[in-house]
Amino acid sequence: MIVAWTRPLFQWDELDDSPDLKTIRNFLRILPDAKLLAALRRARGRGRNDYPVHVLWGVVVLTPLLRHTSYTQTLAELARNPSLARLVGIESPEDIPKAWNVSRFLDVLGREPFLTILREMFDELVRTTAEEVEELGCRLAGDAMSLLGRRGRSGREEGLPGPTGGRKEYEDESGRVVKVYEWFGYKLHVLVDTLHEVVVAYRVSSANVADNKMLGELLAQAERNLPGSDGRSRIETLAYDRAADDGDIYRQLVERGVKPVIVNRRLWRDEKERLLPGHDGTTNIVYDEAGTVYCYDKVSEPPIRRRMAYIGYEPQRGTLKYRCPAMHQGFRCASHRRCNAGKRYGKTVRVKCEIDLRRFPPIPRATKKFERLYRGRGAVERVNARLRLFWGVDDGNVTGARRFHARVGVVMVVHIGLAVLLAAVPKRRGVLGQTRLRKVAEALRHRVGLGGR
Repeated sequence: MIVAWTRPLFQWDELDDSPDLKTIRNFLRILPDAKLLAALRRARGRGRNDYPVHVLWGVVVLTPLLRHTSYTQTLAELARNPSLARLVGIESPEDIPKAWNVSRFLDVLGREPFLTILREMFDELVRTTAEEVEELGCRLAGDAMSLLGRRGRSGREEGLPGPTGGRKEYEDESGRVVKVYEWFGYKLHVLVDTLHEVVVAYRVSSANVADNKMLGELLAQAERNLPGSDGRSRIETLAYDRAADDGDIYRQLVERGVKPVIVNRRLWRDEKERLLPGHDGTTNIVYDEAGTVYCYDKVSEPPIRRRMAYIGYEPQRGTLKYRCPAMHQGFRCASHRRCNAGKRYGKTVRVKCEIDLRRFPPIPRATKKFERLYRGRGAVERVNARLRLFWGVDDGNVTGARRFHARVGVVMVVHIGLAVLLAAVPKRRGVLGQTRLRKVAEALRHRVGLGGR
């Protein structure tokens, strides 16, 4: 049997360990850096121009692109490779800047308005990709990654978060802390498309800032970068761990039309279940801490608790619909007459989500759909690994808040720039030549100026 298959649109597993000159040239071509370079030149004014702004910018970009851990390694490679040097505007060895020149440039890049322009470059590339890849951003997952930092100039005059001590606790299923991780530095908060493993929004904070405090800013950035066909955001679901299990976060997501896929924290100490609001002790409907609804067969001895059959979410009513599990699954229950007398589909219970959004989100936790969407958080772990291992966002060699924030901004631009290049790679012609992926790749190549239709 012949199984037809095609490679994904974003082939992250085929990234070159050392990109060739063609890849580097195409990457530099698609960068929307004209505004940044113009602002840097205006800021330099009539000062010394021994090393032009575009040369220093090229060195800073090449460092994560070539997977170097320091700018000194990049400068050494430029001295060995004249063809590479010419791509960033260096014509002779005397034109190669020194390490301290790059360090001072990075300090400038971490100031305003340059840091904002750097983020705008990232946003522009995300929007360009989203306009051609319709499903990009529909399924998101978020996380915060610890980044090591070093003491230096604080950058308080620019309002930049500085390095602080951070602590993260890992709990087992019973809620007992089994591991503690502490570090000094920052946090990188990201929202990632779970299908394509592309970052669509990011923020940098001090290490002691809680994840839920940054989620509102991340969502606002993601909505601007992912416009839908009707002018609204295309984001449908957002998966996050217990760090986002906060009532305010649920309200923000529901107001934005985003369905939360968040595991809940264990806050009940002695209780295992509670009566569903609106029901008294004579009924047999209860729910647990995760919001799973159960019914009791009180006729049997001892009473039997069964999970009610989830039918679906009713957006017009804002309710979750459940039915008798015996009628839905077709087995006998001793409480059948008591619960289902005269009812064609058996006992039906509607739970209003507004009762407690943390307990009763639009996608209940005890469903296969919730489990499937939450497994998508694995995409965030893979993206964080690439940011850390491929592009050195956590190398710990940058001193000072301004340099650190500039470094992270450059790494994020490199990430989304490589994503565009991967998606724009010409797809295979032949049996699968008419697939939609080829058309998307051609459209992206045309948008970013690499040829195509």
